[in-house]
Amino acid sequence: MGTGAITGYVDVAQLVLYAFWVFFFILIYWLQRESKREGYPMHTDRPGRDFVDGLLPLPPAKVYKLANGQERLAPHSRDQKVPLAAVPTAGFPGAPLDPTGNPMLDNIGPGSYTARADHPEHSHNGDVLIKPLAKLAGFSLAHQDIDPRGLDVVGADGVKGGTVREVWIDHAEMMVRYLELEVAGGSRKLLPINFCRIGRSEIKVQAIMGGQFVAVPATKLPDQVTLLEEDKITAYYAAGLLYAEPSRTETLL
Repeated sequence: MGTGAITGYVDVAQLVLYAFWVFFFILIYWLQRESKREGYPMHTDRPGRDFVDGLLPLPPAKVYKLANGQERLAPHSRDQKVPLAAVPTAGFPGAPLDPTGNPMLDNIGPGSYTARADHPEHSHNGDVLIKPLAKLAGFSLAHQDIDPRGLDVVGADGVKGGTVREVWIDHAEMMVRYLELEVAGGSRKLLPINFCRIGRSEIKVQAIMGGQFVAVPATKLPDQVTLLEEDKITAYYAAGLLYAEPSRTETLL
């Protein structure tokens, strides 16, 4: 028998190869299960089923300790289905949905959002990450840029929706995240900077109409925005791209 042979038919190289195959199979199995800590079990509209686990079973739940001292369980329980304010347009799974309420606020389609934590995002040192410019000592807008404060904001229909009163800054990334608007009735609403085009005389927003700024989800506190509120606010403007007015839901041709 040659070097490394155990018997006339088995040698060390074969055993190492078989051991690698077993290890690789166990690794793939473990990775596939670990990948299901977020998003599973999945909701399904298949008849007679509410949830789908996928080919492999879910991993046992783990408790994750967060930096703020709280704990999070993953995968977490999804015993309750989220009410959907829409009905399928056909009887097959995955059929398009027709909204039954206000699609701008009902967490459907482009206006979908996730149930994030209802507290502000914090920087590495524990400070609130996004704040109004007036609350940040030593921060200012670059003199080369247009200062949006005092400018009117108009919707896709050309109607004024509000006036910019403040700028909210992500002081870790050194960038503007939101414009704070004063809308009809004197209330304050946030406008994500990604949804507007700033000009020298006015700010244009194509996502929604002028009269829809008053319905933008509000923040609980006047100088803070939580992760959940950020998702809801951004989802409102995103929903407007499809639902702000009826013609947007129709085909182009």
